[in-house]
Amino acid sequence: MNTTFPSHRPPADERRFCSEAVEHKLIEVKAAISDPELAWLFSNCFPNTLDTTVLKGKNAGGETDTCIITGDIHAMWLRDSTNQIWPYLPLAAEDPELQDMLEGLIRRQADCVRTDPYANAFLPDLDAPPHWASDFTEMRAGVHERKFEVDSLCAFLRLSAGFYAVCPETKVFDERWMEAIQLVIQTFRAEQGVEESPYSFAREFDRPTESLQDGKGFPVKACGMVKSYFRPSDDATTFHFLVPANAMAVVNLRAVAAMPQAADVAGDLLLLAEEIDAGIQSQGKVKHAEFGEIYAYEVDGFGSSWVMDDANIPSLLGLPYLGYCKIEDPLYQNTRRLLWSENNPYFARGKAGEGIGGPHVGPDWIWPMSIMVKALTTDDDDEIVACLRQLLNTHAETGFMHEAFQKDDAYRFSRKWFSWANSLFGEVIIKLYHEKPQLLKQRF
Repeated sequence: MNTTFPSHRPPADERRFCSEAVEHKLIEVKAAISDPELAWLFSNCFPNTLDTTVLKGKNAGGETDTCIITGDIHAMWLRDSTNQIWPYLPLAAEDPELQDMLEGLIRRQADCVRTDPYANAFLPDLDAPPHWASDFTEMRAGVHERKFEVDSLCAFLRLSAGFYAVCPETKVFDERWMEAIQLVIQTFRAEQGVEESPYSFAREFDRPTESLQDGKGFPVKACGMVKSYFRPSDDATTFHFLVPANAMAVVNLRAVAAMPQAADVAGDLLLLAEEIDAGIQSQGKVKHAEFGEIYAYEVDGFGSSWVMDDANIPSLLGLPYLGYCKIEDPLYQNTRRLLWSENNPYFARGKAGEGIGGPHVGPDWIWPMSIMVKALTTDDDDEIVACLRQLLNTHAETGFMHEAFQKDDAYRFSRKWFSWANSLFGEVIIKLYHEKPQLLKQRF
């Protein structure tokens, strides 16, 4: 292991975007970290989204327009872009340039939803020909991929409500934003399973998780929840009522309903949230022989369920992080114990570490994101320290977080440049700085 830690950030003149508030926060938090490797890892990861993924310009009306690529894929996911900038949000009020950039991202996300509310990822140029043009679905200009994931629209809601909480005087919530909000409501209503969905998707590919059976997937019985044909990993769901994605919808529909700019549709947002939550409570829980009552990952409304978790957020492990329940909630704790065990088919434990993965990279691969979410959803100091130690031991001397690593060899990893994971790591450290600063005084 290296004993010296030179910065892995791009030179200052090559960084995509610079925020004085973020730089000051980095210096402040780094100074509070006693372990030199942990401090180095934080200083590389926390600003990585701003350093490498921000494409900031102007739209046709002369307003700021911000595209946030994921990293090694030159496209913007609604989900990823919200999560990538999330740790910077509390700093926006004190940095006009950062506020302007974030307003540009909200504007861009609203334009993406208005382009196609069923798409999960978009091109930097919304007038460009679609990327996956050979997919059997209604591909439109500007769309990178058209996998319908409930959490994509939830990410737009989350960013809107989160930004409003910090910068309530913003003018970004205009008629185009309202049109996008109305499309979210309309799309969720269309996917509650009451009537035939207008959406279909198929792809010629050698992995079954890349396509839907007959373009539609398996049947569901309406219960209030919204169908998510794909997971936040971009893998196809087996049973379309994806419980953690619907939980995220409940939280963020209510959050946007509380914004004065959404007053005209607040009743619709709240009613939808109530119906989805009722569906989770009636159909999203199952009885497990060892762990008692738990949340299922996916259900179909007919009584079928899949008990597992996927590391991507929204996840069952992350329900408190999403704001759906409290950490101490008994139902969540039952679920959590199952998820972090061999009873979850995508939990792995090996020589390099332990954690949750998913079908996207297959068994025996651990996503650092799951370790971070575990740290964010516990008050146990020992558990948090164990998570930090694992993250330090599995970045493979790169100074960054990865998509996944092999359970017995952390030097076998996927995605060297994965901005969301870097931002989430920064979020973990900042949360500890504010809530448990004593843990950052340890040497690991």
